[in-house]
Amino acid sequence: MTLLDRAQSHEITREIREAAEAEGIDAERLRRLVASGRVVIPKNVSRSIAPTPVGESVRTKINANIGTSADYQSVSEEIEKASVAIRHGADTVMDLSTGGDLHEVLEKILDASSVPVGTVPIYHAACGRKSEMTSDDLFNAVRRHAKSGVDFMTIHAGVNKEILKHLTAGSRILDVVSRGGALTVAWMITNEAENPFYSEFNYLLEIAREYDVTISLGDGMRPGCIADANDDAMFQEVITLGRLVKQTRAAGVQCMVEGPGHVPVDGIGYGVRAIKHLCDDAPLYLLGPVVTDLAPGYDHITSAIGGAIAGMCGADFLCMVTPAEHLALPTVDDIREGTIVAKIAAHAIDLAKPGVRERALSMDKKMAVARKNLDWDAQFECAIDGARARSIHETRVSSGDTCSMCGELCAIKVAKDALLKQSR
Repeated sequence: MTLLDRAQSHEITREIREAAEAEGIDAERLRRLVASGRVVIPKNVSRSIAPTPVGESVRTKINANIGTSADYQSVSEEIEKASVAIRHGADTVMDLSTGGDLHEVLEKILDASSVPVGTVPIYHAACGRKSEMTSDDLFNAVRRHAKSGVDFMTIHAGVNKEILKHLTAGSRILDVVSRGGALTVAWMITNEAENPFYSEFNYLLEIAREYDVTISLGDGMRPGCIADANDDAMFQEVITLGRLVKQTRAAGVQCMVEGPGHVPVDGIGYGVRAIKHLCDDAPLYLLGPVVTDLAPGYDHITSAIGGAIAGMCGADFLCMVTPAEHLALPTVDDIREGTIVAKIAAHAIDLAKPGVRERALSMDKKMAVARKNLDWDAQFECAIDGARARSIHETRVSSGDTCSMCGELCAIKVAKDALLKQSR
């Protein structure tokens, strides 16, 4: 039986019990959320990792994308990226490798990661033989990843012939920016055939069920620029994903849904609420959304803005974006910065998220007390990136116990002294 089967049979499994304890949520409540599909706990049967719940009433989670490319194939650098991301708060990592020995990279990332690991199997199926890729290649990649221990997989099953009609009939500037979506569209056009992941979706579910792999239904039609946001092609795919969500759950397989890429701030709430409704409140996994196209080099910030707004409207899982987005393969430093900024957005969401806000607020209260007491060590301990906070503070040290910005005119110190004097 899969984890979903067992939850639906009213069993509080070890994974549910441990996840509930870590999240500070009642175990029976978490079991019901898993049973309904509103929370997923991605964990391959062959891996020994701490359960990481994603969805309603649990902490907002963040993912870090890593992986080689055709131009940069250093396995050791990708392992370092995974380690840095996890150390700075990533709840999961995804191996998106497309260069070098792909299976070696995946095996080493799995070995080095103490968190759930995700992949996009079509990348492995397409590398080196994009035009000759077969249906068997796709499913063989899925099975090999599942057998290796991958915990969740992005599958672009919603990209089908019907969606292709809406894409070609529309007026998009950037047709398809999802790499998996583009590979699927190219395969369908070249072979004049339906997407195998759509036409043979039940076979995919058989493999996922065997290894208890969580399916992440990819957004192949996500908008790649602000002008294309919330268009017909995107929502037609979401409608299809909603049907696939029901099919996946009926097979005893956990699933989540991936969401849009570039969306203006006034379109985020509408898009997120619509996706959650159409997909029966499956956990929503977002890349961004990026709120403007004009900030290459700063898209970790544009995505954090979008992610925070999306989280207020129901998004559950943020994929961190690095400063290198749209520009280059990210470096280790890019991964660190992207992870930290995404972590900030996730915590901002949690401060307003039902079932989570009290725990999140308690962390901010600790920081507030540390600031009131001008306790710098305690502030650095509370900080999401305490090392950077300490480094900045120590670049220009004050002669007193305040920072060098205000010195003896520090508002906290002045008010504290005055109120203490009054109380006497």
